[in-house]
Amino acid sequence: MLLLQANQVARFFGADCLFQNIHLEISSGARIALVGRNGAGKSTFLKIIAGLEAPDEGSVTKAKTATLGYLAQDTGLVSEETVWQEMLKAFEAVRKMEARMRELELLISQTPPTGPKYDSFLKEYDRLQHEFSEKNGYGYANEIRSVLHGFHFDSSFYEQPISSLSGGQKTRLALARMLLQRPDILILDEPTNHLDIDTLSWLENYLQGYTGALLIVSHDRYFLDKVASEVYELSRQKMRHYHGNYSQYLDKKAEQLMTERKAFEKQQTEIAKLEDFVARNLVRASTTKRAQSRRKKLEKMDRLDRPEGDEKSVHFLFEIEKTSGNVVLQLEDAAIGYQDIILSEPIDLDIRRQEAIALVGPNGIGKSTLLKSLIKQIPFIKGEARFGTNVTIGYYDQGQAHLSGNKTVLAELWDEHPTTPEKDIRNVLGGFLFSGNDVEKTIPLLSGGEKARVALAKLAMNKENFLILDEPTNHLDIDNKEVLENALIDYEGTLLFVSHDRYFINRLATKVIELSETGSKLYLGDYDYYLEKKKEEAELAALAAEEQKASTPAATTNKNQFQLNKEQQKILRSLTRKVQQFETELSELDEKIAHLQTKMSKPEYADNHVELMNLNRELEELQTQQEEIMLAWEEASLELEAFEEN
Repeated sequence: MLLLQANQVARFFGADCLFQNIHLEISSGARIALVGRNGAGKSTFLKIIAGLEAPDEGSVTKAKTATLGYLAQDTGLVSEETVWQEMLKAFEAVRKMEARMRELELLISQTPPTGPKYDSFLKEYDRLQHEFSEKNGYGYANEIRSVLHGFHFDSSFYEQPISSLSGGQKTRLALARMLLQRPDILILDEPTNHLDIDTLSWLENYLQGYTGALLIVSHDRYFLDKVASEVYELSRQKMRHYHGNYSQYLDKKAEQLMTERKAFEKQQTEIAKLEDFVARNLVRASTTKRAQSRRKKLEKMDRLDRPEGDEKSVHFLFEIEKTSGNVVLQLEDAAIGYQDIILSEPIDLDIRRQEAIALVGPNGIGKSTLLKSLIKQIPFIKGEARFGTNVTIGYYDQGQAHLSGNKTVLAELWDEHPTTPEKDIRNVLGGFLFSGNDVEKTIPLLSGGEKARVALAKLAMNKENFLILDEPTNHLDIDNKEVLENALIDYEGTLLFVSHDRYFINRLATKVIELSETGSKLYLGDYDYYLEKKKEEAELAALAAEEQKASTPAATTNKNQFQLNKEQQKILRSLTRKVQQFETELSELDEKIAHLQTKMSKPEYADNHVELMNLNRELEELQTQQEEIMLAWEEASLELEAFEEN
């Protein structure tokens, strides 16, 4: 079913055309990636599709019954509600339905079966019960918990006011609420910005099972390969459609370009022959007619435009002025954080020349803090970094905080290299797509992508031998990311970088260091190797837990258990049994609820409204028990963890 169609859409800014003659179709279950360079007009086009802006030409039509949800990039959730109350708003219609069902149950029980309203109450209840079940009315609380957990919001956040959360948390909550609303058409502009790798993986899996249609703009290649099944490319004011994920789109685009070049060259050869024949034979009486015939053929020919390859990309290299010693950086038993709050400890680093080390870990664990501690912007809580011989550091800040106030792009580089001729500075900036009057733009007026290119240009000019990079691919489109990757692969110095772009990590990293609350852990390989080792570790841990449980059922995970006195051991055993009991009860309740829901969906109960009401009451009682036991389990688990830690 066709849900939305854009026909001959155009957008102009004065006399300049951003795009025109754009056609796009969204069908049920579509998985569409919208790709193109920064500045091509992707976000503007999404706003037109979402109905937030009107096209200058053309039209957008949407199926009347289709719902549409749009989330702009970096949109934070603004609300005075708690996290849980705000998420419940996504199910407002379902909850109203639920309240009406309760009213009807009461009315049915109080109305005589022979009464005139009894049948109408039953019909309304039957309709609502069916719709309620279809909209996951019996499981929306669990769905909220699942989505919040995917975005790293555990039960401790449920009662927190949203206004008290950080900007990044509000951004994740805005995406969480949009997913819970489950519109028929879900439009997401850069949803992967500022998500850590674990959350990205969760989001990929969630969207693969999403029942509605998706239209997504993203510069994350792994993400697009996992989620998209068709690609629309917005380039040079035009739109092209390709079937397949992002990697398949690249292959098909290359094939298409090759075919178009061959066709163009073949036509140019034919044109040259015809023009030569006309030039040689037009003035000769015996061949004039044939020459005129060929000239008419030339005039009628539908001439092909020269196929245009990729749009202009940045082009640069990272060079070094002098080589460092073999030992670049050593850090032992360090702790990072702010004031007395430790984010991660102990941290150990041993970085050697020409290594490329990726630093990974969840958001908030201190990856950027560690980098800033290494360059002495933030002091270590414990430990001290030791740099090797001739090490010179270049630092890329993801927020571009080191770019100066109201300087022009040209002055930003020239002031740091005053002895370099202006022509050479302009040549460097030209490699980063700043030419002509672009170099006179002031820093505050630049877009995020332009600021990123200025920061990279400064880094390239300094020629340091140890680059510390904090999210260097943020704000770069995919083509320019690839140029950066190639420049860093050819770099003869040493790299330590933070990135959530898994493709970028995989191409560059020779080692991966994972940062957690318990410190750093080294993996001797690229990102794929890191994933394999993490999977192995999880499997081994699960196997060890099973073996321990089978051999010593009463054992606890506390390694100091045998040093505890008898009273402490008694408390520990009691808490462990309590947690295990709650887990058993929750497992049994899950089975009962699933069995009851299956039973209610059977055809034989469709017309048996009295039995359905009884089953529904039983289901609600079980779900209430489930929530109560879940809260008790969380409290007991926290109490056990606290006891084990002490």
